[in-house]
Order: sequence, then structure tokens, then C-alpha cells
Amino acid sequence: MQIYTRTGDDGTTGVFGGPRVRKDHPRIEAYGTVDELNATLGLARSHTGQGEFEDLLREIQSELFDVGAELATPDPQAHGLVSVGTSEIERLEKTIDRWQQVLPPLTKFILPAGTPLAAALHLARTVCRRAEREVIGFAQAEPGALREALIQYLNRLGDLLFVLARSANYQAGRTDELWQRSSNRR
Repeated sequence: MQIYTRTGDDGTTGVFGGPRVRKDHPRIEAYGTVDELNATLGLARSHTGQGEFEDLLREIQSELFDVGAELATPDPQAHGLVSVGTSEIERLEKTIDRWQQVLPPLTKFILPAGTPLAAALHLARTVCRRAEREVIGFAQAEPGALREALIQYLNRLGDLLFVLARSANYQAGRTDELWQRSSNRR
């Protein structure tokens, strides 16, 4: 299969079961950022080795592929592409609660730093928050075009990635690096 088609040379792309749209269309921005998030989780996985982090991130990557497919399709229900819902959101919440139980409570903001895994998870968290904003922007640009569950899933996923980044540091014996106001650094 040839990878290039030249059909996008005019600045448009096709959506599944729909028309060609500009590559900067809110739909394309939304699923493109979800794809970027998925790639950052792949980077994080490269630092996990085998174990619970690896399994969890792999599962989330698969779900994000489903989310991207739903976002890329004007009528996902007609094509059987409805993705995450209540059960996936509740699973993220339970996972957050379980991982957070062992972490010391936060009293200050922390810097997105630490082990390579923690840093990659912090990066994924920020991309997740941008994906969430892009999906919200798409929802506002095309009311009724997507399910609220997609926004809820990305919101919980951002929370989970923060907790996982802290957990990665904690398991490695590294404490969270606390943010200090500029007046306190001098």
C-alpha cells in the first residue's frame, strides 16, 4: 500500500463516512490531538518495562484509538464506532483512587519532573488537557456532534496521568519536586 495519496495536498482531509474538510477543522484538531496523546503514552510506555503501568497504558492507548475513530466520524453510531462510556470513566476513577491511596497528600503544586517515566506521564497529562480543550472546542463548533462521555473520559484521564506520574516517582523513591514562587527562590 502506498502511504502518500496526494489528496491532502490542497489542505483538506477525508473523514470516515463524511465529506472532505480542512485540516484545521475543529474535528481534525480534536482527533489529531488525541492521536498525539496516544503517541506520548507510547513514549511513556517505553519507560515502564513490564508490569501494571505497562498494562494500564496499553489499555488506555487502545481506548484512545477508539476515541479518535469516534471523533473522526460524523455519524459514529451508524458505523459502530461509539467508544468510551460510563464503565471506562468509572474504571479510571477507581484506578485513580487506588493509586492515590499510597501517595503522600499534596500540600503545594509540584513541578512536572522526576524519573523518565514520571516526566513522560506529565507530558502526556498536558497533551491530554489540550486534547480535552480541543474536543470541547469541537463540541462548541458543532453542537450535538459528539457525546459528553468523550469529554468526561479525557478529563478523568488527565487526572489519572497526574496520579500515575506521582506514583512513578514514588515507586522509584523520588519525592515530588515542589514548586516555589520566584520570590522564595532567591
